[in-house]
Amino acid sequence: MKLPDFPWDSLRAAKRLAESHPGGIVDLSVGTPVDPVPEFIQRALTEAADSPGYPTTAGTEDLRHAIAGWLLRVRSVQVAPTAILPCIGTKELVAWLPTALGLAAGDRVGYPSLAYPTYEVGALLAGAQAVRADSTLAWGPDSPDLLWLNSPANPNGAVLGVEHLAKVVRWARERDVIVVSDECYAGLTWSAQAPSLLDPAVCGDDHSGLLVVHSLSKRSNLAGYRFGFVAGDPALIEQLLEVRKHAGMMVPAPIQAAATVAYQDDEHAVLQKAVYAARREVLLSALQEAGFRVDDSQGGLYLWATRGESCRATVDWLAALGILVAPGDFYGPAGAQHIRVALTATDERVAVAAERLVGATPA
Repeated sequence: MKLPDFPWDSLRAAKRLAESHPGGIVDLSVGTPVDPVPEFIQRALTEAADSPGYPTTAGTEDLRHAIAGWLLRVRSVQVAPTAILPCIGTKELVAWLPTALGLAAGDRVGYPSLAYPTYEVGALLAGAQAVRADSTLAWGPDSPDLLWLNSPANPNGAVLGVEHLAKVVRWARERDVIVVSDECYAGLTWSAQAPSLLDPAVCGDDHSGLLVVHSLSKRSNLAGYRFGFVAGDPALIEQLLEVRKHAGMMVPAPIQAAATVAYQDDEHAVLQKAVYAARREVLLSALQEAGFRVDDSQGGLYLWATRGESCRATVDWLAALGILVAPGDFYGPAGAQHIRVALTATDERVAVAAERLVGATPA
């Protein structure tokens, strides 16, 4: 099996250049949270530290009820606790979902033309064919076995509306296609709402053939805890649970305890969103003043920017300013002239990046 080269390895030279800047590097590439884990979540982790026994793969009852409550309260989605399954961060779920659902050689996995690389990797790990497609029309008379959606999208922050999602659901059900929506950035919207695939306005009260994926990494600054979940079609969740029990894919008990209290509280997420909103305004203004055009970016933790040139040339220009960003071609050929600028740096580093951008002479 041949997997793609790990994309971040290609940024080594640019990173060295950025690190050589006299004022130090401003790393806006990976998008890893830098703000503190809320103290009440840390306490829950510590209080559950004496956990000598094996955790439950399905998740504790308290955890699944907390997630169900959050889905109803924040996402307007009613899901039974038994139709929720925790995972060890969502990246592993994305990578192994096609395999766990029984896809193999001859099957096809569809995903957006601009996409997180792990959608493709997941198809390849299963031996299936990975196909980039942004619309149902792109499939013509054919169809995938599994179709990934991502809203708000990584890398470009595009958001799918109710009508679009409902159309996809109708199309998929006519063809027996499983649809999975990666909604990890749903709580971080700026200029558009991001409805859920499981919203009654999208699928009615029928979740058959539908799954949604969520994470605490960005919402609650818990990327280091590795927690996410998948929810939706009870039959598919049961299938995934059986596979994960056999594979020993269990979320550690202290992490489950921390995730429980995180999903019981919304205030910390609202406060964190406000922090990102302020950083976004600073970077958006600076990029535009430096001659960039920012496209999409209605949601998520990134700005999708271009100067109308090769993304690698833009990466190098910014690295000379001590600013490291992700090249758009990480996410597919359609990103060849864009860069992804993360909002996940401290206020001080964001201010430094803005100052350098505004003071730079466009190449």
